[in-house]
Amino acid sequence: MKQTASTIISKIKKEGRKILTEAESKSILKSYNIPVADGEIATSPEAAVKIASDIGYPVVMKIVSPDIIHKSDAGGVRLNLNTADEIKTAYADIHQSIKAHKPDADIKGVLVQNMVPEGIELIVGATFSRQFGHVVMFGLGGIFVEVIKDVAFRLAPVTEEEALGMLDEIKGRRILSGLRGQPAVNTSTIAQIIRKLSILITENPEIIEVDLNPVIASGGQVIAADARMTLGTPQRVSETLYTTDKIVADMTKVFSPEGIAVIGASSDPTKLGYSTVKNIIDGGYQGKLYPINPKADEILGIKCYQDINDIPEAVDVAVVVIPAKFVPELFAKLGKKGITGAVIISSGFAEIGNEELQRELISEATAHGVRVMGPNIFGFYYTPMNLCATFCTPYTEKGPVALTCQSGGVGMAIIGYSRSHQMGISAIVGLGNKVDIDEDDLIEFFGQDANTKIISMHIEDIKDGTGFVNAAQKVSRHKPIIALKAGATEVGERVASSHTGALGGDDLIYNAAFKKAGVVRVIPWKSC
Repeated sequence: MKQTASTIISKIKKEGRKILTEAESKSILKSYNIPVADGEIATSPEAAVKIASDIGYPVVMKIVSPDIIHKSDAGGVRLNLNTADEIKTAYADIHQSIKAHKPDADIKGVLVQNMVPEGIELIVGATFSRQFGHVVMFGLGGIFVEVIKDVAFRLAPVTEEEALGMLDEIKGRRILSGLRGQPAVNTSTIAQIIRKLSILITENPEIIEVDLNPVIASGGQVIAADARMTLGTPQRVSETLYTTDKIVADMTKVFSPEGIAVIGASSDPTKLGYSTVKNIIDGGYQGKLYPINPKADEILGIKCYQDINDIPEAVDVAVVVIPAKFVPELFAKLGKKGITGAVIISSGFAEIGNEELQRELISEATAHGVRVMGPNIFGFYYTPMNLCATFCTPYTEKGPVALTCQSGGVGMAIIGYSRSHQMGISAIVGLGNKVDIDEDDLIEFFGQDANTKIISMHIEDIKDGTGFVNAAQKVSRHKPIIALKAGATEVGERVASSHTGALGGDDLIYNAAFKKAGVVRVIPWKSC
């Protein structure tokens, strides 16, 4: 199966192409035992007549050209042909239409294939998400996909049970059961097509889009009448760098540190460096606290140090509140001191367009083995340790719920609401720009944290989709994970060449990821 696909893909790459012809796409599908309409390529009217005679009338004729993506729009399709004369006329008409549409099109020939019996039109496809990797899609075809967009997505690879769930998820699922005298379709065969397609794209990741449209379901028969594939580079936004044991060990030190340094501590009550130190004290933290300020002897009665390496004892966490431009150069000192985590409250990075400074920050942190929370965050609370590592007011009401917030504004609103309603929490964590520590790290930690029974997350985006799904799949079996996903908008990173790519909106793919991960998604209530 994979060998056939690899051979075809290698040939296309050598030709400098990205779009497979229908014939090439169907050859790959057939190698994975996905049923397609049979046909052959003709390079002359006479050859087309012979092929039609061999496979039997009626037939369909379609242009074969890597330069023509949407064949019908270019006049490159003729249906229901029943005689040799109709074949010859259609051959000439197709060439004429294509030359008028795109005079320099590279025409490989005309595909002559069986006319698939009438039935319910479906669409099965696949696309690539930079967050979650390959995903598969199922929906009703024809006007349903064009207008209603009644589709369901799942992350690849897909089990048969997941595929059957996709069929049951679409709004028009009753059509599959047979309406107004129409026979019910073979849902098991459709599910097998979805499953096999998911295997195909998993084994051949450079195929980043697949469009089987229409797939005709008629009684027990299900056939892909048309097929299109696109090659590309399946580049991910982020991938997991750490093992579960390493994540849990590091997060345990961050949330239960024996010593905390506040870099940028201040004796000025108007500064964040003052409120951060004060909140750690007022929150009741019992570990060692080390304010770092080269111009002060003490802050709030606690001895100050000029430099973090002047501290004689071990320090697990550094809370950073200095100007952004000075943050990257800190990490050599933090690494030398053996600090596990840096909580970067400082702002002024990618959130204001300073991508280069943010890249420098994470590069230095990684090089010196320091995990980073933030930057551009309010900090975090962990009530089992009476730890309020934040510039916000201390939070002392203990409970079983851990909350994570990508947005500082949302996070502070949650803090205010929770405090005013005396809601007990185990943690509230700001994630901000998420250069390093993200949702999957926190899921791994809270999953084994005896003080946390429920994990609740405000999410704007997920960078390491695989890490998120893998962590959530494990943890959601014994602790509920609830997600509020903000920004239900379509991905604008590329122009999709297929229905699947165009319909593969950000929100639908996140739905698929949450289902795969066992995460409960909550939808904000909207008044009418």
